[in-house]
This record gives sequence, structure tokens and C-alpha cells, in this order.
Amino acid sequence: MITSRQNALVKKIRALRDKKYRDEYGEYVVEGAKSVREAASFGAELVLIAATEKGAELVADLNCKTELLSDDVFNSVSEEVSPQGVLAVVKKPQTELFEIKEKCVLLDGVSDPANVGAIIRSAAAFGFNTVLIADGADAYSNKAVRASMGGIFRVKVLSGTREKLLSIIKVPLVVADMNGENIAKAQIFGEYCLVIGNEAHGVSKDLKARASFTVSIPMQNGMESLNAAVSAGIIMCALTLKN
Repeated sequence: MITSRQNALVKKIRALRDKKYRDEYGEYVVEGAKSVREAASFGAELVLIAATEKGAELVADLNCKTELLSDDVFNSVSEEVSPQGVLAVVKKPQTELFEIKEKCVLLDGVSDPANVGAIIRSAAAFGFNTVLIADGADAYSNKAVRASMGGIFRVKVLSGTREKLLSIIKVPLVVADMNGENIAKAQIFGEYCLVIGNEAHGVSKDLKARASFTVSIPMQNGMESLNAAVSAGIIMCALTLKN
């Protein structure tokens, strides 16, 4: 059992809180028994499981190398408020850019990892199997992974510059904007790419200029906008119901 916070593995797990090291190692952390099980069931490559003695019992049936940590050491690497005592270090999928000819979601500068994760969750639920992230929060941060509620294992996530991602999208762009057409009335069918913009500034001018459709959510009581993840979920549902 590892009882020192200065242990090399413990330091590595703690380092994976930082995107720099997630990119360097090509790994990220998934915490909680349910999430670790989902990662395994959807074919994610588990490098190892780190757990307390009680936590290890929750995933004892998984065929994965397990390192036991004392409660104190586990708490030092956990990012949860009430940790279950189990986490996994998981390999980031090596997804090359490819031409996208089916419905997908492009996040244009979405900066809050909780929003990124929640949008990934909705994308998985509504059959948007690819999520593209242009200059936004890292989908593999603990906060984003947690907010995705397992969605991160069910969709492909591609990251890059706006221009690079636009070059592989071969379907019309549907931009979400408060000045757009009422989503309930928009005549959008077939394949498309839904574009969700930055929480404060919305979709960039460049992407707006390339939009085939611009849509909005009708609101009442003087409300002008919704949280980015809430908006994305509503629009994804509305578009899915049209097809």
C-alpha cells in the first residue's frame, strides 16, 4: 500500500489535474466506481486503478492493475468533495481528424469545463457522435469528465483551431445565436453541425458568416439567454425531433 504523498505514482496522478501533463502523458483521470466501470465497458484503455482498500472492493471484478493507497494519500489526489476511494488513470483516445459528414457539435470557445462536459453528455444522448472543440476548455479535465456523466466514453472528441476543424466539417453549420430564427420554426433536416459559442461572447463572427442557419430559443419573462450547456441540450433535442 502506498502511504506517502511523495510517491512517484501519486505525484503523477496529481499532475494529471493539469492539461499540460494530460497532453504530455496522453492520459487523464476518471474518478468514482460508476465512471470507472463505464470507462471499462465502453472500451477505454485503463492504465491502472488507484484505490483505498474499500474503494478497490467496488471494482474488484475489473481486470486492471490496481494500486492501493492509504485514505490520506487518496484524498490528496482526489478532486471529489466526497471521494469513493477509487479512480482510474485512462489513456486518451488517439483520434485523428477525419471528414465529418454526419450531425455533430462544434464548441466555439466554450471555456467552462462543466459546460463542455454537460454538452458532451447531451450530444451522446441525442446521437451527436462527434464533438469538436475549438479553442475551448479541455474535455478531459476532471470537471468536464465528471459533468459528461459517461458521455466522454460514448462520443469522439476532436480539438483544434477553428480553421482546422472547419476544414473537416462537410455538413451545413447551424449556429446558435439569440438573434437567430426560432428553432421551432426552422426548416433544418438531414445532417448538420450545431455550433455553440463562448459563454460571454457567443459564436465568433467568422463562424457566423459561414452559417447556413442561425437559430435561437424562444424565451419569456424578459429572459434573453440561457447557460451554454442548457441551450445546447434544448437545440439538440429540437433538431433531433425534426429528423
